[in-house]
Amino acid sequence: MIKIIFFGTPDIGLKSLEYLHKSNNIEVVAVVTQPDKPAGRGHKLQASPIKKYAIENNLPVFQPKSIRKDPDIQNALKEFDADFFVTFAFGQILSQEVLDIPKYETINLHASLLPKYRGANPIQRAIINGDKETGICTMITELGLDCGDICQKLVIPISDTMNCEELWNEIAEKSPQMIEETLIGLKNKTLLPQKQCEDGVCMANKLTKEECLIDWCKSNIQIHNLVRGVCRCPSAHFYYNDKLIKVIETTPIDMEIPTGIVRLNSKDGIDVGCGIGAIRILKVKPEGKGEMPARDWFNGVKKG
Repeated sequence: MIKIIFFGTPDIGLKSLEYLHKSNNIEVVAVVTQPDKPAGRGHKLQASPIKKYAIENNLPVFQPKSIRKDPDIQNALKEFDADFFVTFAFGQILSQEVLDIPKYETINLHASLLPKYRGANPIQRAIINGDKETGICTMITELGLDCGDICQKLVIPISDTMNCEELWNEIAEKSPQMIEETLIGLKNKTLLPQKQCEDGVCMANKLTKEECLIDWCKSNIQIHNLVRGVCRCPSAHFYYNDKLIKVIETTPIDMEIPTGIVRLNSKDGIDVGCGIGAIRILKVKPEGKGEMPARDWFNGVKKG
């Protein structure tokens, strides 16, 4: 039995934690996640999905503000005598003192085909850039950003309509077994990690609000990729009558409309001219309202 401590926060890692916890080969002895954060209109403190699962299954939970600066939690983790630490979207950078705690290694699941898209937003960046494929990697965690030796890789195709939520879910589904196979292979010495090639290194820097503001001078394909790349996370947007309008779903169309001009398509949505071609907006979320068909929103503001 391989003893691990699981580090994670958002729900992308939940299936992996559940899979490993139920595995006959793995024993999850503790969980480390981010502190509870305010959420919703009432700004009440909300536990992460990882913490909720741990509590429901009587697993010890640690929530350091910064594990690098918390020697008490570091010492508590040493008491579990874990073979490996497993990190998956944990949200904190580990120090060498933390990496030295497990008997073997700290293993990270990263949502790209490293060395491409090292950093915070690999899922969104792959779609925004119009990539036709991405993937997942298990890697040995080292000091530095996603630069450790690669254990395993899996390629995941990206269709022209796939959005970041759909890719997020596919990665969540395909990660658990790879993590287990990596842990078993490393423990049994049947898996030999490979150095990352430095050719093709690129960063997936954290998204900014400015990047999510739609620039109608860009091509319809670029705008479509932005919309699906940040769909509901945090959503591409534009302003209409000083109100923020989030764009949820689009499709590029072969039509010439003056840049930025909006035309109502009564059947499907609204068409907007782009720097190259046009884009059909199918679903929006107006400021202060829920998601709705774009044509319904546009008809409403025209009447208003």
